[in-house]
Amino acid sequence: MNKRITLKDIAVATGVHVSTVSRALDPKRETPLTDDVVLRIRETADRLGYRPNRIASSLRTQKTMTIGVMIPDITNMIFPPIVRGIESVLEPLGYASIIVNTDSQRGREQRLVEILQDRGVDGIIHTAVLLDDPTIVKAAEAGLPVVTLNRKIEGTRVPYIINDEAAGIEAAFSLLHDKGHRHIAHLAGPRNLSTGQLRLDAFRASAAIRGMNVENLTIVEAAQFDEVDGRRAAEEILIRDPGTTAILCANDRLALGAIDHFRTVGLRCPEDISVTGFNDMPFLNMIPPRLTTVRIQQFEAGAVAARHMASILSGHGEDVPIETILPVLLIERDSVAVPRQA
Repeated sequence: MNKRITLKDIAVATGVHVSTVSRALDPKRETPLTDDVVLRIRETADRLGYRPNRIASSLRTQKTMTIGVMIPDITNMIFPPIVRGIESVLEPLGYASIIVNTDSQRGREQRLVEILQDRGVDGIIHTAVLLDDPTIVKAAEAGLPVVTLNRKIEGTRVPYIINDEAAGIEAAFSLLHDKGHRHIAHLAGPRNLSTGQLRLDAFRASAAIRGMNVENLTIVEAAQFDEVDGRRAAEEILIRDPGTTAILCANDRLALGAIDHFRTVGLRCPEDISVTGFNDMPFLNMIPPRLTTVRIQQFEAGAVAARHMASILSGHGEDVPIETILPVLLIERDSVAVPRQA
């Protein structure tokens, strides 16, 4: 069995003190060592096959150098860029991400938070949080650093990064209204998620400022942000209001499900009915009809969340704002046209 290479072995090979080796190999520590010394030590460590003993280090520092990253649905294509953004910040600092998938189920989310705590993660970046989420609130109140991304928890001091939901919905609604649509339905997201509730509120507000009767709006809530519920909700919208000429969807997957349903019943998008989405997930520009949607910052959102987490872990949590709202951008493609009556 090969002997594990230690800091002492590197010190002997380079002719420096063990503490000098430790400083040179610590990615988080600012060191007065010259670049030549650091380079020589790191090249020697690579040549000898040195690997840090994370178990010993965690016992000494009470840190595991791991961050839990909770996502609601690993099949949703907006999350890989977000995770890459998180890793772009945390990996150079020496942290590894433990990624778990909650399926937006309260019981599963609770178990996964407990598992991550049992594994001793140094913090959690939570992209799958519910509006009312006592499990993660309890963990945060117990001292575990928590940052939420894309969603927020109501009534807490947990820092969150969200998109400008109101601006995004208003931009999509304005486009449809300017095209002449007056029978605009909303395929809403689940209201137990802040994204679903905020986008629904914004839809109603956009209709109200244009003098539309909010009580008469056609709104169908999806149980999940996926294509299956998009199909079901689109069917229900057409039953409630067969005169619907446009559907503003709370996310892209709901929009794709809606368009698929219209195709099965002989309706064309956008000739017969216009559809908009939200998020601008990858590859939408390659799927006909190319979806008009609201682009959110994905990679950068992950990076912002990771920077907030890094600040908290370094003892500068007071510098982290409770609320961070990222700008959005309407992307016009092919799924919106003038209403069929015109």
